[in-house]
Amino acid sequence: MSESERNLEGKVALVAGATRGAGRGIAVQLGACGATVYVSGRSSAAGRSEYDRPETVEETAELVTAAGGRGIAVVADHLVPAQVEALVARIDGEQGRLDVLVNDIWGGERLFEWDSTVWEHDLDNGLRLLRLAVDTHAITSHYALPLLLRAPGGLVVEMTDGTVDYNTDRYRVSFFYDIAKSAVLRMAFALGHELGTRGATAVALTPGWLRSEMMLEAFGVTEANWRDALERVPHFAISETPSYVGRAVAALAADPRVSRWNGRSLSSGGLAGVYGFTDLDGSRPDAWRYMVEVQDPGLPADATGYR
Repeated sequence: MSESERNLEGKVALVAGATRGAGRGIAVQLGACGATVYVSGRSSAAGRSEYDRPETVEETAELVTAAGGRGIAVVADHLVPAQVEALVARIDGEQGRLDVLVNDIWGGERLFEWDSTVWEHDLDNGLRLLRLAVDTHAITSHYALPLLLRAPGGLVVEMTDGTVDYNTDRYRVSFFYDIAKSAVLRMAFALGHELGTRGATAVALTPGWLRSEMMLEAFGVTEANWRDALERVPHFAISETPSYVGRAVAALAADPRVSRWNGRSLSSGGLAGVYGFTDLDGSRPDAWRYMVEVQDPGLPADATGYR
C-alpha cells in the first residue's frame, strides 16, 4: 500500500462481528488503508462462542496490524448492552472519536434451516437467529452513534445478504433468514434518515458468494484451491474473497462524497464498478447480477463477463 493509498490514516473504525468472514476481511482492508480498527466478537483466545470455531478476534487484530493499520481486539457479546456500552466507552477514552461503524454481527449459520416453513423451523433457533441478526445491530448503533456523530462525515455500514432490489421479490432460504436480512436492509434506510441530517451516512452492504472460512470448509477446499469445488458447485465460480467487500468498505470510508449513497443498498460487485477496486486476484465479480441473469434462470454456470 503506497502512502497515497493510505487514505484512512487517523481514522478510527469499529467492526462489530470481526472474528471471521466478511467482518475480518473488512477490518483488514480498513487497516491496509491506515485506519485504527477495533475488532469485536465473542470468540477469543480465552474461549470460543457457540460457533465453536477456531478463529479469534485477536487473530483479526493481528491481521489488521500486519496489513498496515492498528488492530485492537475487544471481546464483546453484542447482545449484552453493558458490554457494548463499555466497548464504545473504551473507544471514546482511547481515541475520542469514531469515524466508521460496521455492523457485521450475525452468527446464525447454524441456526437457520434451509427451505423450512415457519411452523416446521425450530422456534428457539429462529428467534435466536433474529436476536443475533437484528438486536445486536440495534444495540450497537444505540451506543456507538453518539460518538460517531461527534464529528461530521461518519459512516455506518449495515452488513446483510442481498440487495433491496434482489430480496424484495425473492424468498431467501427460510422465514427467519428472510426476515433477518430484510430487517438489516431496512435498518440502513432508517439510519439514513436519522443520520443524514446530522452529517453522517448509513448504507446497507452485501458481499456476493463469500469464500468465508466456513464456506471453504463446507466445500472441502482452501483459498488456494477453491476452484476444485466447481465440479460439484459450478456457480461457485462467481464467488469472492472477504477482502473484496472489505475493499468496498474502505472505498466508501475514503470517499468525500459518500453521502450520495445515504440510505442506499449496495453490493461489493456494484461498488467495484464505481470505485475501481478488485478482488485479490484482480477480478471484479458481480455476483448479484450473475444471480439474476445466470443462476436464477437455471442457465449453465459461466462467469464470463461477470468477473
